[in-house]
Amino acid sequence: MNNSDLADALAGEHDLTKADARKLVDAVFVQIAGAAAKGEEISLNGFGKFKVKDSPAREGRNPSTGATIQIAASKKLTFTPAKAVKDQLNG
Repeated sequence: MNNSDLADALAGEHDLTKADARKLVDAVFVQIAGAAAKGEEISLNGFGKFKVKDSPAREGRNPSTGATIQIAASKKLTFTPAKAVKDQLNG
């Protein structure tokens, strides 16, 4: 499922135009990304949590040459599903 499929499903279930549904889907993801960029945790009851985690700088190896390289510190967005979602996945 992609953004368009999600918007089509919402449009059908809630008597919206596809364009309006697409705007709502896009707005939700913009808000999630904005909150994550600020380092906030996004908790969606019954669905799960998005958290920002720090990955520290470390040394790595170039697989072609074997040379040691520095890998910069970065931030990652992780998702932890809620129990209801886990139960639905595992039947």
